[in-house]
Amino acid sequence: MGSPSLTHEGLLLLFKNRPELAAELLRDALGVALPAYVEARLDSADLTDAQPTEYRADLVILLVDGKPVLGIVLEVQLELKKGDRKLYTWPVYVANLRARLECPVCVLVVTPSEAVAERARAPIELGPGSTVTPFVVGPKAVPIVRDAAAAARDPELAVLSAMAHGKDEPDVAISVATTALAACRHLDDERAMLYLDLVAASLGKAARTAFEDLMGQGNYVFQSDFFKKHLAEGKAAAKAEGKAAGKAEGILEILDARKVAVSDEQKGRVLACTDIALLGRWLRKAVAVTSAEELFVE
Repeated sequence: MGSPSLTHEGLLLLFKNRPELAAELLRDALGVALPAYVEARLDSADLTDAQPTEYRADLVILLVDGKPVLGIVLEVQLELKKGDRKLYTWPVYVANLRARLECPVCVLVVTPSEAVAERARAPIELGPGSTVTPFVVGPKAVPIVRDAAAAARDPELAVLSAMAHGKDEPDVAISVATTALAACRHLDDERAMLYLDLVAASLGKAARTAFEDLMGQGNYVFQSDFFKKHLAEGKAAAKAEGKAAGKAEGILEILDARKVAVSDEQKGRVLACTDIALLGRWLRKAVAVTSAEELFVE
């Protein structure tokens, strides 16, 4: 669905709008025994201690029964490589939040990638006798929500279901999309538009066509300010990248026409540059320099 930042922020918004969704996934999707609580609420995601390094989780959700009974560090993860820095910071989040709340704490990773989910489930070894094991919800763990009444009670879960299963077999994808659509009809306009956009952006071709038919649109147009903002930023970034690439190619063409030798390393440096102002200076220099090295002298 869309750009990585759009996916990341879209998933986070579901939990911001309904913090209890984190508890529901832990309990119902992962089978975690939760303490009794009467409220799920957002808390500060700043998990910096007295250290100079800043530690900030995506979200922190508290389960409360008069006092905090469980802290949930929620992380939306689109990729996770071996030795990823997150594998070192997640235990810090747990320790700092536990010290702040003086109650049990866990990490809940939500990811649209089953491969990332598999890697994130591995226990994080801190040292002899000490580990942190994240709870992980990947696409396969997200319930397939087809019951309209259940979706109306928990529209965020219905939308998450459509996002997770929107590219499954057409019958599954279409059913979760239509169920989410029905749930959105009970919401205020702003939230409904956002959720419909999230669903539409997550669907495969067959489900997208069926969804557009139900919406009465031959070609779905994103409606929410959230999507419009991200799409505009994406277009602006693409335009800037295209402009930078054009200037970089122009620099190399001028140097080539003037028979100025350019090494692979220098060529790579020019092509990798995205600073329009700097590329402009290099372009002006390219018509006069006698060696490629002179190009980079400020």
